[in-house]
Amino acid sequence: MGPSGVGKTELAKALAEAVYGSEEALVRIDMSEYMERHSVSRLVGSPPGYIGYDDGGQLTERIRRRPYCVLLLDEIEKAHPDVWNILLQLLEEGCLTDSQGRKVDFRNVILIMTGNIGSMSPKSAGFGATAEGAVMAEAKRTFRPELLNRIDEIIVFAPLGPDSLARIARRLICELSARADSAGCELVVEDAVIEHLAASPGARQLRRAVETELEDELARLLLSGTERAVATVEGGRIQVTAGQ
Repeated sequence: MGPSGVGKTELAKALAEAVYGSEEALVRIDMSEYMERHSVSRLVGSPPGYIGYDDGGQLTERIRRRPYCVLLLDEIEKAHPDVWNILLQLLEEGCLTDSQGRKVDFRNVILIMTGNIGSMSPKSAGFGATAEGAVMAEAKRTFRPELLNRIDEIIVFAPLGPDSLARIARRLICELSARADSAGCELVVEDAVIEHLAASPGARQLRRAVETELEDELARLLLSGTERAVATVEGGRIQVTAGQ
């Protein structure tokens, strides 16, 4: 749990690669799409006679086809409470039965549920409350006790600081430099670029800045045959120009 852009989804991707050998082993479901009571049927499949019956459930069918995976239920707090009832059965028995009567085995699935609970200031949860204590208190107010009691571990993510964001920026730029090098172009990045990216409010915004301010301009230079590109910061934005 924690605010947006602190690495919850990235952790799930890394876990999928570490345990199952590929990020493709990550099955992500956006729980904000299941805010209505009737959306429960979409997870396990529509009843007989209804549209979509033959397609299977969006949750059960994906796990039936990939029984060894990391299942990421993103923004779980936005799902309808009836959806949580489905999760209770899953967490208790390790399986779900879809609308066609097939029992789907979840025992080889690593289940991760993320939530943006905790994006509020800890001060609003009471004087002197720690950040983690405030998040846990909010979680107890949001979720049913029987759901929380079935979760093995609750991890609270703190907002990323400038040092962490700078490390993320260096990693993304290193990956971009390697791709540029394979295309025959040397990418030179000034320290001011790292500082500019580290001022982003979160990792998601940082990645977007790399894509829109750095990658797009670099791609334009690559198309023109540039062999050396230099990234600087001018006017509060990253500028990429052909170097000598």
